[in-house]
Amino acid sequence: MNHAEITVQPSPAMPSELALRGSSALIEAFEGIAYGSIAGIVGKYIEYPFDTIKVRLQSQPDHLPLRYTGPLDCFKQSFKADGFLGLYRGISAPLVGAAAETSSLFLFEKVGREALFASGLASREKGLSVPALWVTGAFSGVCASFVLTPIELVKCKVQVPQHVEGGAAPAMRPLAVVRDVFRHEGLRGFWHGQMGTLIREGGGSAAWFGAKETVTSLFYGAKTRAAKSRAEVERIMSQPLPLWQQAVAGASAGVSYNFLFFPADTIKSRMQTVAVGTLAEKRTFWNEGVAVWQQYGLRGLYRGCGITCLRSAPSSAFIFMVYDGLKRHFPLQ
Repeated sequence: MNHAEITVQPSPAMPSELALRGSSALIEAFEGIAYGSIAGIVGKYIEYPFDTIKVRLQSQPDHLPLRYTGPLDCFKQSFKADGFLGLYRGISAPLVGAAAETSSLFLFEKVGREALFASGLASREKGLSVPALWVTGAFSGVCASFVLTPIELVKCKVQVPQHVEGGAAPAMRPLAVVRDVFRHEGLRGFWHGQMGTLIREGGGSAAWFGAKETVTSLFYGAKTRAAKSRAEVERIMSQPLPLWQQAVAGASAGVSYNFLFFPADTIKSRMQTVAVGTLAEKRTFWNEGVAVWQQYGLRGLYRGCGITCLRSAPSSAFIFMVYDGLKRHFPLQ
């Protein structure tokens, strides 16, 4: 009998292709959550002191003279007041947030890919083009923004001491912030600043995933152009890039994410750091942006951008390297 002519009839005991695909999707979802959480925590430890400086620069009150002249001055004053550990104030909530943020981004990016495959707009065999990966990144960011806004609201209020008459009030702990927000604003209060997060994450995540994949494809393109056979191209594409090239791709993602939509993050931080229960809580995203523009112009909207891009480059590089490394060395399927 010709073995090529043998066909296997499906039986109730055999899993269908749909079931196998569903199982694979669940495993990929678990990988996104588990490995994304680990990568996010690593990245947060690297970037958190820089993030504290950024939020303090963004959140200086309009009715008072600028307390900090720039990132270095902010670092000096913060270090003098609280020491180096003061720059890690409130990191417990951000660690949870980093795990939730990064895992959500990778998880929803996978969901976006599956949606394109299911709709017939992309083929599993050919994979996704780089422009399509920008789209799945945007989808991921929009979905993740609803997870991130409450976490970032708590983080921002912990990082920035409230200004009261006679000086600054003691910094609140995360649980105290949660109780305070819920008591004054209810559940809805935790999504104060959602528009800023949505704009930042939607556009920023498109740039985050898109820039990483664009730079990665450029590195692979340079390698494959010198290949002399199809087999050599396949061999090159099956191998991970050198660590320094992975780092460059990840760093470009971090800088792109932060720089392009930084004004939205500035407005969000200002909205989320006002005292709970004040009239300022009712200011809209648009009104807050107009107020910053009228008083400080474009420079005010980008206050703290330099230090943010500086910390995001190594942080994003490590996030992608850790995530891709875990998937490569500890595959779950």
